Amino acid sequence: MGKPITHKQVLEKFGQKMQKTRQSKSVTQEELAAMLGMHRTYIGLIERGERNPTIRTLYKIAKALKVPASELLPF
Repeated sequence: MGKPITHKQVLEKFGQKMQKTRQSKSVTQEELAAMLGMHRTYIGLIERGERNPTIRTLYKIAKALKVPASELLPF
């Protein structure tokens, strides 16, 4: 069994997955932020693994990107 994943690693991996998904949909951080009613800097903080979004925010991000929330979680 390998080393357990740290909280920081989870946030970074989620952010990378979110960014990759956002970019594959040709959506900018600014556009996503507008869809969510959030500030662009918050989107950037999530994508860099510097913020821990709530489950509600995860759901809103998935809905805005038109993907199942489960698509953003597996690393």
